Amino acid sequence: MAIARQVLCLSAFLSLPHARSEPLRYSVAEEGESGSVVGNVAEDAGLAPAQLSARRARLASEDGRQHFRLERGTGRLVLAERLDREELCGQAATCTLPFELVLANPLQFLRVEVAVEDINDHAPVFPEDQVTFKIPETSNPGSRFPLEGARDLDIGSNSIQAYSISPENEYFSVTFGTRIKGKKYVELVLEKLLDREEQSEMGFTVTAMDGGSPPRSGATQIHIVVLDANDNAPVFTQELYVAQILENAPEGSVVLSVVATDQDAGSNGDISYQFSQAVSQSDLAFVIDPVSGEIKLTKPVDFEKAENHELSVRATDGGGLSAICKVLVEVVDVNDNAPELVVSSFSSPLPENTLPGTVVALFNVKDADSGANGKISCALEDQLSFSLRPAYKNYYELVTVSTLDREETAQYILSVVAADAGSPSLTTTQTFTVDISDVNDNAPVFNQTSYTMYVRENNVPTVLVGAVSAADADVGSNAKVTYSLVPAHPTEQPSCSCISVNSENGDVFVLRPLDYEQVEQIEVLVRASDAGSPALSANVTVHLVVVDENDNAPLVLYPSQDSNPPSSELVPMSAEAGYLVTKVVAVDADSGQNSWLSYHLLRATDPGLFVVGAQSGEVRLRRPVTERDPVKQKLVVLVRDNGQPALSATASLSALLLSDFSDVRLPHSSLATEDEGDSLTMYLIISLVFVSLLFFTSMATFVTLKVCKRNELKGGHVLYSAGTLQSGLADGGAAGTLPHPYCYEISLTTGSGNSEFKFLKPVLPSLPPQHCTTGGATDDEQDFTCGPVTLEEVAPAQPGMLSAERFNSLSFK
Repeated sequence: MAIARQVLCLSAFLSLPHARSEPLRYSVAEEGESGSVVGNVAEDAGLAPAQLSARRARLASEDGRQHFRLERGTGRLVLAERLDREELCGQAATCTLPFELVLANPLQFLRVEVAVEDINDHAPVFPEDQVTFKIPETSNPGSRFPLEGARDLDIGSNSIQAYSISPENEYFSVTFGTRIKGKKYVELVLEKLLDREEQSEMGFTVTAMDGGSPPRSGATQIHIVVLDANDNAPVFTQELYVAQILENAPEGSVVLSVVATDQDAGSNGDISYQFSQAVSQSDLAFVIDPVSGEIKLTKPVDFEKAENHELSVRATDGGGLSAICKVLVEVVDVNDNAPELVVSSFSSPLPENTLPGTVVALFNVKDADSGANGKISCALEDQLSFSLRPAYKNYYELVTVSTLDREETAQYILSVVAADAGSPSLTTTQTFTVDISDVNDNAPVFNQTSYTMYVRENNVPTVLVGAVSAADADVGSNAKVTYSLVPAHPTEQPSCSCISVNSENGDVFVLRPLDYEQVEQIEVLVRASDAGSPALSANVTVHLVVVDENDNAPLVLYPSQDSNPPSSELVPMSAEAGYLVTKVVAVDADSGQNSWLSYHLLRATDPGLFVVGAQSGEVRLRRPVTERDPVKQKLVVLVRDNGQPALSATASLSALLLSDFSDVRLPHSSLATEDEGDSLTMYLIISLVFVSLLFFTSMATFVTLKVCKRNELKGGHVLYSAGTLQSGLADGGAAGTLPHPYCYEISLTTGSGNSEFKFLKPVLPSLPPQHCTTGGATDDEQDFTCGPVTLEEVAPAQPGMLSAERFNSLSFK
């Protein structure tokens, strides 16, 4: 069947989230085939067809029935099923099917109304196929006999327009009109007196015609029985009876009573009541007493199904005359229907960064009751984060009013209460469970502001020294924390390669052995990053403190152990107990108690002669020097640290006990030590090499050089600067100081067959002049002055002679 489409009104869209102020209106004829086009909603609403799919357009109706279907690809509105106007709207003058076109992203809805137009698809139908009238022969022309009219489910021009009689006869005609409140009636009119003797019965057909194209008709057979004189028909006291009854009235309740009177007497005046043949099933809810005319309920009535019921009551006397009246029963509404809440759209979960004012749900409320019983108000129990906002007519929006934080509240259970204005009020509660989805808005947080970890030096590789831990208040991948080392500044290279952090659990490892003496502390920056997008991170400083191990033995700085021969300290024979011979200086690269050094005399030529300060390392005389003491004393000092286990080093030193620094009669046996052999060996090797070179160069040159050298020795004066001789003499007092370097001038005497020489004076005049006399000088011993001495001062005196062999046997530092 052809579809008629007509767009009645198209207004501009209102901004979201409200609907249009005027709906889109279309019309369509009933009985259209499924799939027939009603209109192009996208074109009329100013939307591109692609937007319908992108915004998930759909149709929503209040009753939940889908009479129409939306083609998203074309934007056309088509029939989803065949429409029957009479089934949908009954005898209503207009039949409009409202629904909403709901769009998402952003949320928007459009009101659409489709008017279903009537077509002439129903023929008139009489209540009975045959109607019998008993008419007295005395009836006057013009008498009217009510006939139950035909019913046509169509409306307007398609409804009944005329009645006719066939075949035509001279006795009756039919009239058609409207009475009170638009109620239509049909009557047979007697045109001519009846004569029972001439014709006791007659029959004809009454046909009802509608105004459709082509017209439809319905007919009923009329049977006329002519009676003897009963010339008064019953008469109702009212043509229309109106009664009201509560919709919750119980079964058996009396609605009202109809009353008719008949002026005839006898059986012609006896009246019985009955309903005319019912067309509507609603009439089955009533029953009439045939004698009293009392109408009662046979079942409860429902205001929401039918607001009123129209009944036809016939009163018939004993002579067959009858009258018809109308009874209108109005159903009074009671508050027996709770509000109904229909959700059109609901969004859950919501991201926690949803802006205030975001629409979470769209719903409409309705109540089948009327008046105050149908007035609905909605309230939200918890309005701290959400609120209700009226949208359009009976539509409401559930919107956010403040920012959401999943870490504070991960789920909201919202109760919307819809209450009507009845007494007592009826309510309906709709629960919305809104889950809040996580957004990466929380950076990891370490459980400490900084970490201090300890590792012993010389650790094994990949040793675990501790762990860092960070927590993220987010969930899922946004809370998955990984750890890494980062430079303190973006432009720097990564931190120390000797430290590693486990990316999964934050364990901190030292990858290679560390040396406390090279590095005492390492500071690195550990970053904790989540797996969100974009990722958030936090940094923490890790201080790795290297704990010292006793892995370094003491190092002797003085006296130097590298000199060969070892250095010797000069001790005067006159030195008293406590005299400072020298001081052993040592250091330890370790720290703490591992670097606390103590000094001990390990070996000595005469252990009872010397004592070593345990803390200071000072070597002093324990007692005065005696003549019995060997001239050369060899000492070994043990330097030990305080570690566990303790490490140690030894310092070897020699001391020469001299009664006078110019003494030339020192016993050779007392000076002969292992160092003499070493020194002589060295000098011999040098001499042999030198002589060999000279020999191969020229024997003559060698002889000449030897002669020159001998002449030079006989010249009487030469400066001997073989090295630095360190004196063991004290600068003054008992305290003494460390040795000072001296250079000595040596003079060989003329005529000395033994090639002996003696000390004349020190080159460095840093010490004040003093006599270092040992007392009791002999012919082989000579007092000498420690201050400057000239050759002239020494010449007259008997020089103390010291052979070159003995001199070379002495070790000077």
